[in-house]
Amino acid sequence: MNPSIPGVTPLRQRMLDDMRMRKLEPKTQAGYLRAVRHLAIFLKAAPDTATVEDLRRFQLQMVDRGTSPITLNATITGLKFFFDVTLGRIDLMAKMQPVRVPQKLPVVLSRPEVARLIAAAPNLKSQTALSIAYGAGLRASEVIALKVGDIDSQRMTLRIEQGKGRKDRYAMLSPLLLERLRAWWRVAHAQGRMLPGGWLFPGLNPMDPVTTRQLNRAIHAAAEAARIDKRVSMHTLRHSFATHLLEQKVDIRVIQVLLGHKKLETTSLYTHVATEILREVVSPLETLHPA
Repeated sequence: MNPSIPGVTPLRQRMLDDMRMRKLEPKTQAGYLRAVRHLAIFLKAAPDTATVEDLRRFQLQMVDRGTSPITLNATITGLKFFFDVTLGRIDLMAKMQPVRVPQKLPVVLSRPEVARLIAAAPNLKSQTALSIAYGAGLRASEVIALKVGDIDSQRMTLRIEQGKGRKDRYAMLSPLLLERLRAWWRVAHAQGRMLPGGWLFPGLNPMDPVTTRQLNRAIHAAAEAARIDKRVSMHTLRHSFATHLLEQKVDIRVIQVLLGHKKLETTSLYTHVATEILREVVSPLETLHPA
């Protein structure tokens, strides 16, 4: 049982209950609540008093203020949940329309850049975390959620529990990555930082995992130390993993499975950044005979 929170309005409590019924992720719930709060600030009134025209003006204000397409669409999604599920008035969203998000190519590192980046990580834990992000193509959230028991050295796989979309899957475990993981385990275990069956990358408190913010700080420090001037994040290693596999002629459907993508179109993005494949194509100019 989850009793009502003191000081919360009945309308907000109903929305909280609606989200809890559907077991939405805490991050999703926070985003939906933020969208409704911003609408209330715009209206200077309760959000359930909004009209179709109010919502239209709210979207126009966001556009005029330069709100990014991703943020704008996320706000619309949150409001759609509020008006459809909580109020049962989806008709009020008639004039709010999602906008097209520009398709941008991801930043990809070369193989030498990846090697320099990992080597420049500030400590062994960071080096190992970056190695697993690149070596298995994991998201930062999947790296920090790994436990010692998720490593299967017999089948050479990593078990990813409840990744994006609440899906379990297996990721690849290469011999070199296994060797690095064992080296990290020996050091962390000897220092008493890794609990039996606990997190593979524990935080300051071994009961908690390292945070994605800490990993991002580590990779930014590594990029600076390695003198890599590209805009690097943990997700850059995942992009590089997929691109390098594609350049190695690995079937794109296999890469889709390794990344845990639901749609092949998502994985096909990497065909646009696999430069080694482009370099192998012979231009028709080369085949022209002199006039």
